[in-house]
Amino acid sequence: MDETEFWELIDTSREAAEGDPEEQADLLVDRLLQRDPDLVLDFARHFEARYNRAYRWDLWGAAWVLLDGASDDAFDFFRCWLIGQGREVFEGALHDPDSLAELLGEFDEEIDGDGEELGYAADEAYEQLTGTVAPDLGIAPAPAEPEGTSIDFENEAVLAELYPKLWDRFKG
Repeated sequence: MDETEFWELIDTSREAAEGDPEEQADLLVDRLLQRDPDLVLDFARHFEARYNRAYRWDLWGAAWVLLDGASDDAFDFFRCWLIGQGREVFEGALHDPDSLAELLGEFDEEIDGDGEELGYAADEAYEQLTGTVAPDLGIAPAPAEPEGTSIDFENEAVLAELYPKLWDRFKG
């Protein structure tokens, strides 16, 4: 599975789910079940690589503003959700986390921002296809600490300065 096919699966499942991350995860599992187990592992590698790329302080700060706080777990689930938003939003957020203010349409704090189930879709599909747990993906593990400079998430003045567009849209 190449990168284009990976993003097509993400996009078509999100559109069919009308943006609901849990429904998107269910649809992804269904679509992955129609693939060869090796392709499911390819999908998992693409997902995991992007998940690890998004382990950054600046993105965590953006998640903190969007979600009105983001624990370690909440940031993990946010990164899964961000991948589920598609290539344009994901890459845009990596380039400039504050651009999420413009890249995101409607944002419902109760539904959006939590894509935990998306993170398990490939594992679930692989297990259903093979009856076994997915093997090690053979990619580098996530760094122990997020990349970049840490941010004092409790300091609203710092957050408002770092993320002026997000702050205006979601806190203003």
